[in-house]
Amino acid sequence: MAIKPPLSDLPIKTADSGFYSGFSVNVAVISKIIISVLAVWCIIWPIKAGAVLGDWNAVILDVFASWYIWVVAAFVITCLILALWPAAGRMKLGADHEVPEFTNFSWFSMMFGAGIGVGMLTWAVAEPVAHFQNNPQVIQGAATGGAEDNILNAYQWSYLHWGFSAWSTYAIAGLALAFFSYRRGLPLTIRSSLTPLFGKALSGPLGNLIDIVAVVATILGVAQTLGFGVEQFVAGLNRIGISGLVMEDGSATTVGIVVALLFIMGASTLSALSGVGKGIKWLSNINMVLSIVLLSFFIIFGATWFGVNAFFVGIWEYLKALPWMSFNVFVSDGTEGSESFLLAQWQGWWPVFYWAWWIAFAPFVGLFLARISRGRTIREFVLGAMIVPALMCFVWFAWAGGTAIDLELNGGADGVIFGAANGDKIFAMTEFMLSPIAEALAWGMAVLIVVLLMTFLVTSADSAVLIVNTINAAGDEGPKARPHILFWGAALALVVGGLLISGGTGAIQTAMVIGALPFSIVMALMCISLLKAVFNDTRRDAAGVTAVTVDTPIGTAPAE
Repeated sequence: MAIKPPLSDLPIKTADSGFYSGFSVNVAVISKIIISVLAVWCIIWPIKAGAVLGDWNAVILDVFASWYIWVVAAFVITCLILALWPAAGRMKLGADHEVPEFTNFSWFSMMFGAGIGVGMLTWAVAEPVAHFQNNPQVIQGAATGGAEDNILNAYQWSYLHWGFSAWSTYAIAGLALAFFSYRRGLPLTIRSSLTPLFGKALSGPLGNLIDIVAVVATILGVAQTLGFGVEQFVAGLNRIGISGLVMEDGSATTVGIVVALLFIMGASTLSALSGVGKGIKWLSNINMVLSIVLLSFFIIFGATWFGVNAFFVGIWEYLKALPWMSFNVFVSDGTEGSESFLLAQWQGWWPVFYWAWWIAFAPFVGLFLARISRGRTIREFVLGAMIVPALMCFVWFAWAGGTAIDLELNGGADGVIFGAANGDKIFAMTEFMLSPIAEALAWGMAVLIVVLLMTFLVTSADSAVLIVNTINAAGDEGPKARPHILFWGAALALVVGGLLISGGTGAIQTAMVIGALPFSIVMALMCISLLKAVFNDTRRDAAGVTAVTVDTPIGTAPAE
């Protein structure tokens, strides 16, 4: 059978005029209805919503925990195959003559900011501390929680959740979008990544369903990030002297949640209205400068040598345990309090939650990575997207989290850091480090963290709004009508607020795990689709059949 050129035309019906001009009406309207119903349900019936979400979460953890564990392992394997496969690795995400638009430094910086952002400010301190106190080795009696023999175990699990597995999830989504948009000329939207499997059928209801699933997953994934960020933002405002926003247990009051969301979502909506070239660009630059200042503070004035050990030895322990951690599923015997029950519960709280979070965040980060990676080879993209940002995460965990652990073990913190709420730990740590010397400097550091947190939150929210509108507009990256930007900004705020009120960050976590499940199936199909497309392109190249069907002008020199 003769080898045919690849599919390079996927028409998606969009409105020619009216309120939804330029948008796929089915995708945009149905996505809005689903998110609106969720927000209204959580705000009007918060107790009922919290209970139902909790029941659903229990079922998912019981039935689909192994699916989440194994599907993310499959993402890592797929990335490694594509990077190590010689013919695949040399293929460009674009025409053969194209060169990357951005230098390596700019490319790496943007990848890290898009994929992690605000998460570092909460979890770079909170997660190593949490695993230092409890993890599977502690549950099994192989290590002692809160003791020195458990330090490397804490980093082994922290690095798992923010390392190669996380970034392979983003890499799969970004690679699939870039491959089919920049080599085939297909629309820059989720459905295009499955054309080798479903072909022209993706122009209709099946493609609409895939894009709707991606939009819902994106909103819930970003809601998870904003939920943690709002709690931490309120804790920061409390630390700098704005009272009445937190309860005795350190969690945000309803007033605190509303104030934070009005401020953050108002700023993010204005930024989204200004476009990528203005608001988002400037906020990203501020993020980078403040992040370097804060991280340098921990490296220089924190537990410097502790961090060195946590970074290098921790990475070695992580790499040794990676195959087992990636595939092992803890199965409960059903007896509450038993070792197997506690292990399965811990896995649901940590790896399953994180894998769902990264999957839900993947449409957003993947589409962004695709947009900044045109002209790269597949090998460059995979290795760059998996390794460099992961190493940056490890640096944050080693010196920020390491400083917290060292202060508690050897620095006389005496529970000041460990006893703080997750979002408040970084504030508690910097205050403990500085207040005996200079209270004004401690207050100034808290202000710096609050400003950095705000810019991260605003950047995440406004970027998410623009990405959702791009998917709703069948991949069109051009300017969007203001009412749609305003709707998604308000909807995101209401979803975050409603879920926080109905059950705190746990309710957001549950909704996100549920919402990520359908998109995890889409991503599994992306892996198959990518491997099939690359294999067929190698056959086309061998037969002299055109494999790259996109028609673009010759690339320009890399830009800063």
